[in-house]
Amino acid sequence: MTDDLEQRIRTIYQTYYEDVYTFLYYFTGRREDAEDMAQEVFTRLLKALPRYDGRVSMKTWLFSIARYAAIDQYRKQKWFNLFSTNQFDDMRSRDGLPEEELETKEEMRMVKEALQKLKPHYRMIVIVRGIKDYSIKETAELLNISEAKVRLDYHRALKMLQKYLGEEEGGVISEFAR
Repeated sequence: MTDDLEQRIRTIYQTYYEDVYTFLYYFTGRREDAEDMAQEVFTRLLKALPRYDGRVSMKTWLFSIARYAAIDQYRKQKWFNLFSTNQFDDMRSRDGLPEEELETKEEMRMVKEALQKLKPHYRMIVIVRGIKDYSIKETAELLNISEAKVRLDYHRALKMLQKYLGEEEGGVISEFAR
């Protein structure tokens, strides 16, 4: 491997690893799976980098690879390991009163459980659009669907989350709606 290619891969890894890992963590709900899949994404990147033509941004391209890695993992593990209930257990509070912290953790647990009930396609849209805060255009490019479909499916996914959470308008889910 040439020094130039090695440096390019190192730069891409340092720039995007955290975003890729977070996306995969939200999708799988398990730290170990997200770490393994992130490693798989960068292994696939290494193989595919010579074919990268620059038509889409590196971030969009990398997230597309991550998306397919997540789908592949989903197909392998089906429902058994993929929908773990430990998604937010490893997160620690850095500040706040115990009552607020408990309430926040309970809300996060409920949202996480509701998110895991969504079909994988809807879950990806909520993660990319609502949590990672991608634009409609970026989300459409990443998921290889039209912008209209992103809007429609995002709206449907938020409605489903509201239903799962038993929320009225103005609840936790309304924070995602823009």
